[in-house]
Amino acid sequence: MNAHTFPSIALAAVKMIPRLPRFLRSNLKLARAKHSDIGSTALFLEKAAAAHAERDFLVFENERYSYGQFNRWANQIARVLEQKGIKRGDCVGILFENRPALLACVFAVNKLGAIAGMLNFKQRSEVLEHSVNLVKPKLVIVGDECAETWRSVTTPEYASLPRLRVADAVTVPVTDADDLMALAAQCDEHNLPYSQSICLGETCYYVFTSGTTGLPKAAAMTHLRWYKAGVGFGQMALGLKGSKGKQHDTLYCALPLYHNTALAISLSCVVLTSATLALARKFSVSQFWRDIEKHQATCFSYIGEVCRYLLQAPAASQDSNKSIRAVIGNGLRAEIWDDFQQRFNIPRICELYGASEGNVGFVNAFNLKRTVGFSPMTFAVVQFNVDTEEPVVTNDGYCQRVVKGEVGLLLTEVSRKAPFDGYTNKEANQAKLLHNVFKPGDCWFNTGDLVRDQGFRHIAFVDRVGDTFRWKAENVATTEVEAQIQTISGIQEVVVYGVQVPNADGRAGMASLVVAPEQAFNPVEFYQGLKAKLPDYAIPLFLRLSPEHEVTTTFKVMKTQLKQQGYRVVNAREQVFVLLDKALGYEPLSTSLLQRIERGQVRF
Repeated sequence: MNAHTFPSIALAAVKMIPRLPRFLRSNLKLARAKHSDIGSTALFLEKAAAAHAERDFLVFENERYSYGQFNRWANQIARVLEQKGIKRGDCVGILFENRPALLACVFAVNKLGAIAGMLNFKQRSEVLEHSVNLVKPKLVIVGDECAETWRSVTTPEYASLPRLRVADAVTVPVTDADDLMALAAQCDEHNLPYSQSICLGETCYYVFTSGTTGLPKAAAMTHLRWYKAGVGFGQMALGLKGSKGKQHDTLYCALPLYHNTALAISLSCVVLTSATLALARKFSVSQFWRDIEKHQATCFSYIGEVCRYLLQAPAASQDSNKSIRAVIGNGLRAEIWDDFQQRFNIPRICELYGASEGNVGFVNAFNLKRTVGFSPMTFAVVQFNVDTEEPVVTNDGYCQRVVKGEVGLLLTEVSRKAPFDGYTNKEANQAKLLHNVFKPGDCWFNTGDLVRDQGFRHIAFVDRVGDTFRWKAENVATTEVEAQIQTISGIQEVVVYGVQVPNADGRAGMASLVVAPEQAFNPVEFYQGLKAKLPDYAIPLFLRLSPEHEVTTTFKVMKTQLKQQGYRVVNAREQVFVLLDKALGYEPLSTSLLQRIERGQVRF
C-alpha cells in the first residue's frame, strides 16, 4: 500500500456494499463466540448433515461422499475408537496421506472429545519419534501407505502403541494390525452423544510446525479457532455458498491435511458453509488445473510456494480458467501477485495471515493487492532491534508502536476473547509470551514476524525474526532480497540468509540458488542484474549454486542447514561464489580464498 491506499479501500468498500450484511453477520459471530460455548468440529458436521444430508461434502478422485453418508461413516469409526478405550481429552495419532478416510478418522476422534494428532508422513525415525513424544497418543491410526514410515519408530514405548490400520487401494496391504474400516462397518452409524457437551475451547487437533528451524513443535488447535476460521475466512472473506440460486461452491485443496491451511481453513470453510471440498492426494502442477476443471471448483486454497510453482509452469489452455472466482491462502509474494492473478484470471485473492499457535488472524476481505488484510482483533506493530532480536523499549520499560509505513514486530494481545492456545510444551509457550508490554499486567503473544503497518488496520508480511539480518548498519529483509532475485531470468528457487564472517559486524548476505537446467549461470551478469535492483548493502556477498533444495512437504526450504553450512563447499555438485571486487562481479570461492577469509585476511 502507498499514498493511494485510502482511495483503494474506499473503492473496495463501495464494491463490498452488497456483501456488507454477510460481513457484519460474520464479525458478530466472531465477537460472540466464547470458549465455554457448546460447539465442535463434530457438531458442525452433524448439523450440516442434518440440514443437507444428500449434498456433496467431499469429492476425491472418482469418489463422492454426501454430508449424511460421511457423517454416518465418522460415527462408525468413532464407535470403534470408543471400544478401544479412547475418551475425551485423549490423543489419537493419525498417520497417512490425503484421502477421505483420513478426514473421517479426524472427525471420529473429535466426536469423542478426543484430539487428533496430525503426524507428518514425511518424517522418519528420531524426528517422528520426537513428534509422537510431544502429543503422547493413546492409539495410532496408520494408513497402509505409511506402514514403513511407522516402522522407523523403534523406541519400544512408541513402537508398542496400540495401532489400527486403514487400507489403501494403491499400496500393498498390511496385515500386522486390525483393519479399522472392517471393524467400523459393523458399528452403529447414528450420532454419538458426546458432541452435545464438547465446548469450543477444547482442543481438537495437534498440528506441527514445519521444523525448518529445528525440531517440530506441536501447536494446539481448539474448536473455537477452527470455528472462527470457518466464519472469518469461509463465510466473510470467500463468501462460500453450499447452494443458493445458481451458485454452489466447491473448494479444491491439494495441501497436506496435517497442515493448518488444509485442516483448519479449507475444511472449516467448507463445513460451516455446507459447500463441497474437492481433495487431492497431493499437489501436482500438471494435475492442478485438470482437477479444477474435473471437479468444477469455484475456489482453491494455496500456500505461496504453490502459486510460484503454478506460475513457473509453461502456459497451457487451462490457465485462463472460467470457474475460479476466489482463492484463499497465505504466502503469495508481492512480486508475483499481479502476474498470478492475471494469468489465471482470478477475481479475488483472499490472502491471510495466522500462525498455527497464534491467537489472531488477518484476511484480505476488501480484495486489495499485496496485503494480508485486516484483523478485528487487538494487535500492535512495535519497534524491533534486529541485532538483539528484541523489541525496543522506552526508558519506562514499555514497547513503542511504529508509525504507518514502518516495519516492526507483530504482537497480539492475549485476552479472554483471544486466548493463547500455544504448544504442548509449556516452556515453549512462555518463550512466546511478553508481559508488561504497554502497561503493567498485560500479556501479548510474540508472533516472531516482522510486518509493515499499512494503515487502516492492514499489514503486509515482511520477514521472520531471525531471518532479517543487519549488515553495514542496515536491516536486510531476506524475503525482499529473494523477491528481487526471483525476477532474474533462469532462477528457479532462491533462499537468502545471513552468515558470519571474521572481523565484521552483523552478518553478510548469502543466497542459495537453484538455476534452471537449461540456463547457464553467468556470475558477472547475475551481479549486474542484482546491482540494478538492490542497494549495495542488500546484495548477497556469497552465492551457493545447488541442483536442488531440501524442502518440507509444504515446500519450505530447510534454511537451518544452509545457515550451518555457511559459505563452505559441502557437496561436489555445488559451487560457491564470493563478491570481492564489484567491478568484476562474483568469482568462484577457491580453497585458498576461503582460508584467507577465515583467517580474517579479507575485509568486506
